[in-house]
Amino acid sequence: MLGVMRKYKQSIVIKVVFVVIVLSFIGTIFLVWGKGGSDGRGGKSYAATVNGTKISLDEFQKSYYRTRGLYEQIYGRTLTPELEKQMGIKKLTIDTLIDNVLILGEAKKMGIKVNKDEVAAEIAKIPAFQKNGAFDFGTYQQTLKANRITPKDFEESQEQEMLLQKARNKVKDGATVTDAEVKEAFKKQNDKVNLAYVSFSPADVKGSVKLTDQELTTYLQDHQNDFKTPEQVSVAYAVVNPAQLAAKVSVTPDEVQTYYQKNIDRYQGKGGILPFAEVKDKATADAQKQKAAKEAYEKAAEAVNKFKANGDIDGAAAALGAKVEKTPLFTGKAPAAGLAGETEVVARAFALKQGELGGPVETAKGIYLVKVLDKKPAAVPPLAQIKGAVEAKAVEVKAADLAKKKAEEALAQFAKGGVAAKETGSFGYAPTGAVPAIGTSPELMEASFTLNAPNQAAKQPFKVGDRWYAVALKSRTEAPLTDLAKNSGSIKAALFPKKQQEALEKWVKGLRDKAKIDINPLVLQD
Repeated sequence: MLGVMRKYKQSIVIKVVFVVIVLSFIGTIFLVWGKGGSDGRGGKSYAATVNGTKISLDEFQKSYYRTRGLYEQIYGRTLTPELEKQMGIKKLTIDTLIDNVLILGEAKKMGIKVNKDEVAAEIAKIPAFQKNGAFDFGTYQQTLKANRITPKDFEESQEQEMLLQKARNKVKDGATVTDAEVKEAFKKQNDKVNLAYVSFSPADVKGSVKLTDQELTTYLQDHQNDFKTPEQVSVAYAVVNPAQLAAKVSVTPDEVQTYYQKNIDRYQGKGGILPFAEVKDKATADAQKQKAAKEAYEKAAEAVNKFKANGDIDGAAAALGAKVEKTPLFTGKAPAAGLAGETEVVARAFALKQGELGGPVETAKGIYLVKVLDKKPAAVPPLAQIKGAVEAKAVEVKAADLAKKKAEEALAQFAKGGVAAKETGSFGYAPTGAVPAIGTSPELMEASFTLNAPNQAAKQPFKVGDRWYAVALKSRTEAPLTDLAKNSGSIKAALFPKKQQEALEKWVKGLRDKAKIDINPLVLQD
């Protein structure tokens, strides 16, 4: 996913502003330095500073929303807060802005420049500014105006993006693929290896795990949210059925006609919309129901307001001719039987304070008034009450740690010999990471083809499924190097893009390591 974002992160403004050219042109982030101002909470007035250069809070917010919008366009759905947090969009945004400040500064030191003719030529390539395949100045002005961007701002943004790209390209052009790397890649593609391995799962070692009460207490303290009892409430509620009022409600011919016009799509026949005369009785009944529902809601609201101060649900229900029902304590996930399916009513119950009268809440079943009778907050029971559950969880975690530890110990023993190991059988490199007899692990696959000497063990164990694997080289069948020279060109070409990206990332990391960077923690808060 981050790889996808790296590909697009320099291209955010055009993605969002010029939707019509999303597929045909990639634009830039227009960086605005030093705007500053108060954050309204007495905190830092900037998103970050980079060697004294400010990135404003305003620019961070704009870039953040553009980045999030770009992700949503790429994946075709709205991002939930949880998914957004998992993807680290806020950190990605501020890191991108920081990197751009550093690269722009370095571009100047490198003597990189962009002249007006280059900017004009680049803008002329944008399809949204063209007519009949050629740049049209009028279209250019209209498109910018429609998106509230001045030509000066847009052209400066293009110039900055071109500077950034030239600097990156200069670094990437300096990347090289050595003969040794070509040979290593050739061998990885053509050699075959046979691995010796041992594995351990939590289930294998679970029986040997013994925990003291102190260890259980510590585990409970560190994982309280896993054992909290959910918040509970008990309520009194009354339901007003608007249908009971419908017979008492009268509607005028004008009201019926107005209802019909506003809801005309409800009166469809085989040939289209039915004329009013044919559906007058049904429209009258529907208008009565709507009016009754409105009046019932207003009366319920009046009753709640009248009796709210004392939390008197009995008085409010009596004023509405409704009956009061009471529930035992229940949780949000397991409501009382009388409120099953009434998610809005249950949500309101948990939002109210103990003794508070709330509503009206309108649902398909009627209009509810709700009073909280009792409320118990979420709490962690004493260890004595939940010892079995805590012990089961703690043993599971301890067993997983122990399985990994045993795999680490096995790695140390491989070099000494004497490990009773299984074998994978001979296999070649597979980009999918499918290792025979073990499972799919791209990391293990890569590590396997770095091993050369018999009994040479991997540097670390690998988790595949729920098992930890310790592996060592049993044997390696080396392919003849006779075809190396013939294939070196294609191998080098395949390796070059990765080497370019590595060179760029190393260069940017070096710039960051030397820079004085201050990030406002507020911009990373959820």
